[in-house]
Amino acid sequence: MCFTKDISNYIRNGETSSKKLGLEIEHFIIDKNGDQIEFDEISSLVESVGNKIDASLHYTDGYVVGYNTNEYVVSLEPSCQFEISVFPYSDISEIHRIYNDFRALWEPVFEERGYSIKTSGTLPKVEYGIITPDEIPLSPKKRYEYMNKHFLETGKYGKYMMRSSASTQVSVDYSSEEDLIRKVRILQKLSPIFMILLENKNDANSTMKDSPDKPHLLRIQQWDDLDPARTGLLPHTFDDNFGYDSLADIIYNTPLILYPDSDGTVYVADKSAKDLFNLSVIKKAELTDDRKKQLIEHFISMGFFHLRVKTYIEIRVADSVPIERALGYVALIKGLVYSDENLRILDEKLDDIAEDDDIYNAIEEIKKEGFNAKIYHGKTAANWADHLISIASNVLESKDKEYLNNVRTFWNNIK
Repeated sequence: MCFTKDISNYIRNGETSSKKLGLEIEHFIIDKNGDQIEFDEISSLVESVGNKIDASLHYTDGYVVGYNTNEYVVSLEPSCQFEISVFPYSDISEIHRIYNDFRALWEPVFEERGYSIKTSGTLPKVEYGIITPDEIPLSPKKRYEYMNKHFLETGKYGKYMMRSSASTQVSVDYSSEEDLIRKVRILQKLSPIFMILLENKNDANSTMKDSPDKPHLLRIQQWDDLDPARTGLLPHTFDDNFGYDSLADIIYNTPLILYPDSDGTVYVADKSAKDLFNLSVIKKAELTDDRKKQLIEHFISMGFFHLRVKTYIEIRVADSVPIERALGYVALIKGLVYSDENLRILDEKLDDIAEDDDIYNAIEEIKKEGFNAKIYHGKTAANWADHLISIASNVLESKDKEYLNNVRTFWNNIK
């Protein structure tokens, strides 16, 4: 049996009747000059704090790079972006509590050493043009060394993505293959609106050096010109045969860059999982169930699409934002994807958006015009954002509507 069937079954095993939401936020840890904390210092702090709270430490290449509690995971990203991944909950207030506990734990640790916690789509000193990503070191992990090497050959903005970008990610459940297909297609269509609604710049007038006519979605611009083999919209979502098997095929054929073997992390450049099996680098007959699961999760992790399907759907289009806006975003998504009525409304309203180019064209217009961009059906991104917030509000309980109010914050400031 081809390994794609194992990947397909892995995704199928994500089916659940639960309606939970996961939240991840990446943070910059910066000093008074706006410079990021160095790896040795933050790795040491993660080890110390992790031990203090009796968490399970994560090691990569001999370094402490994160820890696990029974409520969240902390991890260090390529240039010490400090990420919290809150485990999925159906109650948004639980996510809020866990994040607040995380901040209460870490803020004194950083403040004592002269650092603050910053949320932003792009590191401020890079966005302002004070420094370039070349001046920012990578964490000493083989994974990042190999990714950096690869991205120098595949696009313009690999250094920006790895060294100076930060995001907010929300994950949602699916109950069946049909439910996954429906949600993925709708979320892809809504992604341009989420991008601008959760944009978090430091300067309204800043642009990428190569795109002075595009003052919006700087982080998305960095990711879009990173590596076309693994970024942008999730491929083939509008195909008639889209589903678990086609997702498995995408994962199986995405270039891997690197591969975790028994001796450590190995550089494999543009070879895919399929290539590694064909070359007998991986022998399926020798794989234990645990190793098979580890490999599938690695293969999935090397696709950086705007949506990523694991055993849940990961929405990856928002900038790193303060917790109040992040929770508003969580409430918005809850009100959209966990409401059959709103899914029906969106299916009908966006039925004619049936090609990737329709969505890419909307993203390009928003890069130039922001909320004023005319996208689907001649309506502006602001019109669409208002509509999404309205229909989500119609179905949310009152306690979640309070969170929903916060997603409007930046928008109200610029109208």
